[in-house]
Amino acid sequence: MAHPGLFVTGTDTDVGKTAVATAIARHLVAEGRRVGVYKPVASGVTTAVSDARRLWEAAGAPLTIEQVCPQAFTAPLAPPWAARAEGRSVDERLLRKGIEPWRGVSDVVIVEGAGGLFSPAGEKSLNADLARDLGLPLVIVDAARLGAIGRTLMAVTAARAEGLAVAAVVLSHTHPLAGADDDPASERRIAADNALELAGRLGGMPVGVLAHAAERVAPDIDWSTLARSDGRRA
Repeated sequence: MAHPGLFVTGTDTDVGKTAVATAIARHLVAEGRRVGVYKPVASGVTTAVSDARRLWEAAGAPLTIEQVCPQAFTAPLAPPWAARAEGRSVDERLLRKGIEPWRGVSDVVIVEGAGGLFSPAGEKSLNADLARDLGLPLVIVDAARLGAIGRTLMAVTAARAEGLAVAAVVLSHTHPLAGADDDPASERRIAADNALELAGRLGGMPVGVLAHAAERVAPDIDWSTLARSDGRRA
């Protein structure tokens, strides 16, 4: 079995993956776990307040921030294209080997992919390929907006078709939700209904919600146990 960990991926880009990954890391740190955080590759990195720094700080700043994300590119494009824009290329071997320092110093490693599950991480690799090679179960994240049910069910179905285990689903409030709970067309009501519908359709799989600016997924999920499960679909 692989070292305990979770691969946080999304239905698309900008759905709240980093917020969810940092919330999971904080949860595990609060339980007394030594947490490693790894983002194999990132693009669109232009400020010091990067996804990698957020992950690193959530885990208590172990090792170095450079080891959180050893490959980062400036252009807001898929990593292979962003690398080419700088006259560089994504190191496919490093995508997989960069996790090794974390396995030596942590009880569990939280890995955050770049973009969606089937987005390219390198010239030859999709995020799904990395999750498989790292042997980690998935946490699938989607933004809690209209269409989340269809997007999330498609991602779960596709992941399983690829032989990947899905440990949990989290809907992320990427902005403060407007509207009243009793208005079926409001953002707030749609988000709540999405979570209930997915919980009913996913057969007991944990379905959580990360409210805007919240530091913890609700209801509580046993991330430690999920991280010890096999990354291959049974």
